[in-house]
Amino acid sequence: MNPVRDDTATICGVCGRRFTRHGRQQWCSTDCRQTAWRRRRSTPPPPAPAKQTTVYECDDCGSRYLGDQRCDDCNRWCRRIGAGGLCPHCDEPVAITDILAENPTPA
Repeated sequence: MNPVRDDTATICGVCGRRFTRHGRQQWCSTDCRQTAWRRRRSTPPPPAPAKQTTVYECDDCGSRYLGDQRCDDCNRWCRRIGAGGLCPHCDEPVAITDILAENPTPA
């Protein structure tokens, strides 16, 4: 048998205590309300670093980089080409899309 549900009682999202709701109240106390506000307004997490398997190309000079989003020569942000790696023959960054474009699969 299910216990009787008490619609007037609410659980505080910060401390987990039960309290009786008044109006649109969401927290049991002013301290919990302030804590919730601070949590929502806390500093955002740092951006994710560039993936080491992504190839980027500078629009100005055409230099390609593996995992670096900023051009060393032009000091500008590079355009994302796609997933890739270093060429085993020349050690230059090569995107998978470049390899697939050179060798189309027969239909």
